[in-house]
Amino acid sequence: MVDRKDLGSWLTGPDTSGISKYPGERLGLPESGPGSIARAGRRIIAIMIDWGIALLISNFAFAGDSWATLGIFALEQILLVGTLGYSIGHRVVGISVVRPGGGTPGPLAALVRAVLLCLVIPAVIFDPDQRGLHDKAMNTLLIRR
Repeated sequence: MVDRKDLGSWLTGPDTSGISKYPGERLGLPESGPGSIARAGRRIIAIMIDWGIALLISNFAFAGDSWATLGIFALEQILLVGTLGYSIGHRVVGISVVRPGGGTPGPLAALVRAVLLCLVIPAVIFDPDQRGLHDKAMNTLLIRR
């Protein structure tokens, strides 16, 4: 015999008690404003700015060679994110890369993060906190400033 309580439970939907209400909640970050997870729009604009700068430099210095463009983009990411915690594009849109406890990622994390970012796929696969695989691998966060 089917209990009415069991039959009606599917109408209430799945148990969502363990699911975050917003990206970054599980990490103890605010929902919006400074310190919150940077959303996709800002990330896309930032990467477009950084790629545009790399393309501009590559066009003038290397006749637009695609490998040179990728190398310049990677170098910008490694140097700026590793030392300052943000690239030019990040700075323009008001986001930065930090460690969960705060502080810049450092040179090794910036290097590995940049290599994975250049591979593209790790950057477009992300978790519920909107952290790409390149950020998860180096334990970094992209937050609003």
